[in-house]
Parts: sequence; structure tokens; C-alpha cells
Amino acid sequence: MDKYTVVKSFLKVTLVITYYNEIYIINGRLSDMDEKSRSKRTKRILSVLLVLIVIAGGLLVFNNYYLVARDNEPSQALAQLVPVNTAPIIIGPTNIADTVERISPAVVNIETSTVVKNNSLDGFFNDPFFKQFFGNDIIIPQENMQKGIGSGFIISEDGYVLTNQHVIDNANSISVTVSGNNKKYAAQVVGQDYELDLAVLKIQSNQKFATINMGDSSRIRAGEWVVAIGNPYGLDHTVTVGVISATGRPMKIENRVYKNLIQTDAAINPGNSGGPLLNTSGEVIGINTAVNAQAQGIGFAISINTAKDVLNELIQKGKVVRPYMGVLLQPIDQNIATYLKVPNRGVVVADIVAGSPAAIAGLQKYDVITNIEKKPVDNYDQLQEVLKTKQVGDNVKLSIIRNGKNVLVPLTLAEKP
Repeated sequence: MDKYTVVKSFLKVTLVITYYNEIYIINGRLSDMDEKSRSKRTKRILSVLLVLIVIAGGLLVFNNYYLVARDNEPSQALAQLVPVNTAPIIIGPTNIADTVERISPAVVNIETSTVVKNNSLDGFFNDPFFKQFFGNDIIIPQENMQKGIGSGFIISEDGYVLTNQHVIDNANSISVTVSGNNKKYAAQVVGQDYELDLAVLKIQSNQKFATINMGDSSRIRAGEWVVAIGNPYGLDHTVTVGVISATGRPMKIENRVYKNLIQTDAAINPGNSGGPLLNTSGEVIGINTAVNAQAQGIGFAISINTAKDVLNELIQKGKVVRPYMGVLLQPIDQNIATYLKVPNRGVVVADIVAGSPAAIAGLQKYDVITNIEKKPVDNYDQLQEVLKTKQVGDNVKLSIIRNGKNVLVPLTLAEKP
């Protein structure tokens, strides 16, 4: 009820009383009364009007000070949505310093030494023509020692470290430095995989180390805040912050083909490789791997789920065991389809590795593989997706087109060398 409704009601009552009062006067009923009766009736009317005025005034006060105040209060459901604190909203994480302080003891700096031979000079001085002048006592230039740096993080108290394979590739010696400890620990390669660019090291020590928890990279979203910690250009335990720019990026970097990279604008530079990419809860969701040198704010990390899938194999077997067929494949395009007189789908066998499962099964060049285990195959990646579900020694059936005829070829998968 608002004040206008109250006033209208009051006026209606007043008009009704006035109306009936006039009716009495018109009908002469008041004129028939004596002076005393008319006085009493007038007083009663005035008393009723006075009571109505008081009631109307009370309703107005009730409306102004109670109902309006109550209407302006948020409902209980709305109050739950409206924050009590009216302080300005701060965009971004506020616990980065705490996260870094807690995680840093588990982030390590990796230094490698690799012997590099200068084969071109060896060939030069071993040439018979020059031996005619210098003899066999000529001094061959000594081997060079190449230094490398990288990052990693400890995943178990007994000193297992996860990093990139390219950080320790062909290294003759590896040393690890732990935050807060100037001592360099010797480390050995437990397992490595070139294709995934992953490696596991073991610190040679009996002490217990701080560790980092591994998160779930399948749950991350573009726009979430991330923290990178590493050893860029030898600047140990450098912290950079950014957001996830994208997920599931395929990328070819040098001779490696990555399938499922996390893109981030957190600064990642040489030396960051192998270090952790963290969410704001301090969990590793990626392994910092590469930076696009031709752009700014574009870095990449291997998703931690990729590493978790093969971690046990790397530790127990020293490598990732993969089944393979031993064929070189090429996607079918319209020109190839026309030349081979086949439908424009599938992959064509361009070459066969001698002694491989494909050679043993009798596959031939220019065979067109259209299905494997009744699943369509239109490119190499689709073939690999099927093989990932198989084990070494499994038998698979290939549907191929050979000389215009459909042929079913059984094949036994072997371990990829």
C-alpha cells in the first residue's frame, strides 16, 4: 500500500459521509430534529471524521517509515547474490607470492655437459695427402665440452625429477640445484621419450625433497591465470605470470611434432624448458617447453596429463613402448585418387620398412589403407589414434585397396624401435 492509496481511501470515506449527511439535510430529517438532537448528530459526525483523519495519518506514517523501508530491503535470495563487501574488485590472483614460496623448493635448475666432436677437422687432418707432409704424429683437435641449462620439478620425495627430453638430450653429465641449497646434486636419466619431449631424472641423494602436486590439465580453460617458474638464461627461480591463451595446440618445433600443447602468454625463455606451469592452487598443469621467438607473449607447455599417462613407463621401462606397423604413409588427394583409380579417402603406403610388421604382413607400395579395425583412416593421426589403443603383439586387420580390389590384411604389431 502507498500513500496515494491511503489518501484516496480517506477521501472516499469522507465523501460518503458528506454525501449521506447532505441526504439527511435534503430530506429535511435534520430540520425535524430539535436543536439538541442536531447538535449531538453533528458532534458524532465530527468525531467520526476526526477518527478517520487520525487513522489516515497513521496509515501514512506506517507507509512512509515501514512499508517503504521494507520494500527497499533486498529479499533473502537477492541478499545472497549481493556481496556484503563493497571494496573494488581485484582482477587476477592474489596468492601468487604464497604459491611461489611454497612451490619453489621443488623447482630445480638443471645443468648439463655434452661432449661435442669436431668431425670435420678430424677428416681434414686424417686425409692421406696432408699426412705426407705432417706424418702420423699430427695433433688432432680435442673434443669440446658444451654446457646447457634447463629446469625441472621434483615429483617424489626420493628425488625423481620431471623435465623436457631436449634439456638432457645426449648429455654426458647432469647436475641439479635445489632452491635454498647451493649444493649441486648429480642426477641420472631414468627414462626419456623423444616424441613427447619428456624425461625423468633421479637425484643421487638419500635425503627427502619437497615435491609438487600434479593437477588435471583437462579441466583448464582459456583465460585462467598461470605461473611459470624456471631458470631462463641462468636466472634461477624466475617467476612469470600470465593466462592460458589456448589449449590443444598442435605445433612442430624443429624436428618434433607436439600434439596437445598449452599456449600461454606467461614469459617462457631458453632455460625455462622443463619447468612447471602452475595454476593458482600451486598444481602443475603443464611443462614449459618452447617459446615462439618470432612473436611476443606466445609460449607453450606440454599438458601434465600427457606426462602422467607415460610416467610409470618412463620410470619402470626407461622409455615409452609404442606399437608400430613400419610404413610410410601419405594422405590421399584427388590427383593420387585419380592416378590409382581409388576413392578420394584413406592413406596410401609410400614405403615399407624392411623386416617390419607391414613387410611381414605382405603390404605393398601404393596399397591404400581405408580402415583399421573397422575404423576409418584418412590421415596418419587417425591411424596413430587407433594404434594408441593397442599393445605390442596385438593383431589388427587392415582394409586396403590393391589394384582396384578390396583386400583384408592381418598384421601383428611390433615395438617401435
